[in-house]
Amino acid sequence: MGLYAIKVPDVGEGVAEAELVEWHVGVGDLVKKDDVIAAVMTDKATVEIPASVSGTVVSLGGAVGDTLAVGSELIRLEVAGDGNVKDEPVGEQSREKGSAPVMEAPRSDAPARPIPKPAATGVERPQGRSSSAYEERSRERIPPRSDAAALRSSPSKPLASPSVRRRAREAGVDLVAIDGTGPAGRITHDDLDEYLEGGRSRNGGRRRSTAVTEIKVVGLRRRIAERMALANARIPHITIVEEVDMTSLESLREELNGGEGSQRPRLTLLPFLIMAIVAAVEEQPQFNAHFDDEAGIVRQFGAVHVGIATQTDNGLMVPVIRHAEANTIWDNARELSRLASAARDATADRSELTGSTITVTSLGPLGAIATTPIINPPEVAIVGVNKMSIRPWWDGQQFLPRKMMNISCSFDHRVVDGYEAALFVQKLKTLLERPAMLFVGGWPNA
Repeated sequence: MGLYAIKVPDVGEGVAEAELVEWHVGVGDLVKKDDVIAAVMTDKATVEIPASVSGTVVSLGGAVGDTLAVGSELIRLEVAGDGNVKDEPVGEQSREKGSAPVMEAPRSDAPARPIPKPAATGVERPQGRSSSAYEERSRERIPPRSDAAALRSSPSKPLASPSVRRRAREAGVDLVAIDGTGPAGRITHDDLDEYLEGGRSRNGGRRRSTAVTEIKVVGLRRRIAERMALANARIPHITIVEEVDMTSLESLREELNGGEGSQRPRLTLLPFLIMAIVAAVEEQPQFNAHFDDEAGIVRQFGAVHVGIATQTDNGLMVPVIRHAEANTIWDNARELSRLASAARDATADRSELTGSTITVTSLGPLGAIATTPIINPPEVAIVGVNKMSIRPWWDGQQFLPRKMMNISCSFDHRVVDGYEAALFVQKLKTLLERPAMLFVGGWPNA
């Protein structure tokens, strides 16, 4: 038998470390070749790592949430034949390298721990004394249990004063159902009052909960937290909210969806919005850019790579529609559907989750009247879509029912002035209210 170490593989170009987000095996488990043993995350992309050999898990190279360097030991197996590492404790290797301690299986040949002797009671049995006399003196030196201790040991008799017990009896309340906040868990009058004010019945009811659940922030949730903290701390946001009449666009969208049946992907609002963004940044390229604040450089891009904020079971992900400037509206719809499915199924690779130059965020039917989107650094702009609803609109003579929607756009105020931001939002508004202009290769003057 030998020991075989599986190391963290190179999970992507330029990636030097990865976060351990899930173990599929534990110490003592039997692993077959090509079984998935762990999952690591880098740049919001999750990569599953298979076993390269079969064997029994001896130790794990870290806990969920740890950051492991590429090439460091991920797991150690006991395999048939010769292994690839020396037979030495993994914990000592880790301490020599200064890495985090690993979890090891107990060694079967380890000596048994000695059984500790009972602690001295302070009463020694004198030589020559009878056992009855010794036991008599021992009982004298051991203090009797207090009434409170005796009550605590009996689950059927909670601690409470006679007056509290009388009140509980009159109210038909079983004191077992109340958590005491007094010394040693004693139920006080305040505890009984709070229980009674909660409207609980005499036959029992909801109990106060003192449970505390600690959830370690790891994986995608930690990446989101880090990026949101960075954006909020370093980027001074300016947000502009504008009302848009979506009646014409919705009519056009319904006609396009009804004409082709299932031969083309179904159009939602987002493919139209992406086309509007492409047209708007053609006039104002400073919004399709990254700001490197450390170098003091704004990089404007000709390619429009639109990030689409997508909610998944694991958290918010931003798959990217690449080269939207060269896509048709059907191309955008097709890519939207594919990338959203890949993000939700956790099958999107690193290249599909990075490189966006401007981002769109939408809460869909759950959206509010207005939101304040947070910029996805190092980008300088983000476009937020809010809920659409029918509202009264004044045409100068009468109120008409129109499908209205607000767009909320946030900008990096370090490199974007308020006037330019307002002009950009007005361009989006005009293009969405006059959607025919999206298909004729030009855009009207506002």
